[in-house]
Amino acid sequence: MITAITNARIFDGEKVIGAETVLIEGEKIISVGGEIPEDAIIIDAEGGTLLPGLIDAHVHTSVEGLRDALQFGVTTELEMMGGFTKNGRETQLKGIEDIADVRSAGMGVTPPGGHPDELMPGDGEIPDFVLKELEKMSEEDRNALLAAHAHDHGEAPSLSTPDEAITFVGDQVRDGADYIKIMIEEGTVLAAPGLPVLSQDILRAAVEEAHRHHKIAIAHVLTAESSRQAIEVGVEGLAHLFIDRPETTPELVRMIAEAGAFVTPCLVLNSSIIGKPASEIAEDPRVSSKLSPEWIDTLNASFNTYPQGSMEDNYRNVMDLHHAGVDILVGTDVSVPVPTLGGLAHGVSVHHEMQLLVEAGFTPVEALQSATSKTARRFGLDDRGRIVEGARADLVWVDGDPTTHISDTLSVREVWQRGIQKLAKA
Repeated sequence: MITAITNARIFDGEKVIGAETVLIEGEKIISVGGEIPEDAIIIDAEGGTLLPGLIDAHVHTSVEGLRDALQFGVTTELEMMGGFTKNGRETQLKGIEDIADVRSAGMGVTPPGGHPDELMPGDGEIPDFVLKELEKMSEEDRNALLAAHAHDHGEAPSLSTPDEAITFVGDQVRDGADYIKIMIEEGTVLAAPGLPVLSQDILRAAVEEAHRHHKIAIAHVLTAESSRQAIEVGVEGLAHLFIDRPETTPELVRMIAEAGAFVTPCLVLNSSIIGKPASEIAEDPRVSSKLSPEWIDTLNASFNTYPQGSMEDNYRNVMDLHHAGVDILVGTDVSVPVPTLGGLAHGVSVHHEMQLLVEAGFTPVEALQSATSKTARRFGLDDRGRIVEGARADLVWVDGDPTTHISDTLSVREVWQRGIQKLAKA
């Protein structure tokens, strides 16, 4: 059966195009424009805009996180540390249909006691938000989650030599990691100064091993200095934007551009680190009507670990990179509903991130590119991020025109994933 979405403004991942109709059959887009078959199911999207499914290029997620993401039009989340590698997806997500697609780095390359240990409970107890999720699960799913929790809180792998880094990366690849994540975080920005950081030799060995397995390497960085270290060891992407702005920033921007690396700024995270909650987003009825009280409380809180930072510096940093030709991707670093990790929520923060990019100086179209085609291209997801013939039918229909008013992305009417309507009312 063919579905025709008609009378829509179409942003194809790169630009607004002249066609107003998209035809879907099965999981694929079979035509953009062209004749509508007589027996097609017609969906009239007059007054609305059709977008490719949005992609969050930086999350730490769960089944509930993937479920929340989908209802906000985020059809793919890219996990930057967690259990949803290929092997993890096959065991944990089998048969679950109402969730965003996910890719994962597996576990990150970090020394014992290094980031993100400072953010984790030290006693191995299961956090309250996890216990609440357990109550909703079947016995089989509960047992699987508890086993995963025990595994995640087992003895940390020794990672203190280049050979150990090579072994660790190989283990992630064998577990089905889609890319490799390395941590370069000494803790100052996160109010945890003195965190252990791996040497450049160890980091370089990890990156080279990732490349040997044909995987890209992405670095967690939050300062200009750690960004420089990451580029020097050959990563393809920076998972954050440096929050400081030293005098050497122009030289760093040139390094990143010349390396061809991408940057996922996570401005929503940097805003939270500076102490700004996402209360305006939380109060938007397009958000508050879809989220649990725990997530609303989390949006209304913030990390607040580096109040001396400024969003103006962040905006200047991201625009300097953008003007230098660096690919900027939309990502959020959203994880769990805990106020100390506040200002973020699955799905919602992708829309907030696009708003902050526009506030920094992006056009709405450039922000939309960063949440669709650019991310798909940089992560080799060639089947999505565009509205073109042959692509996956991952689509979002929103009211209004986000190519002019970026906040219209939150006015989600319908989401298709692999051609199946996900928000259709019974």
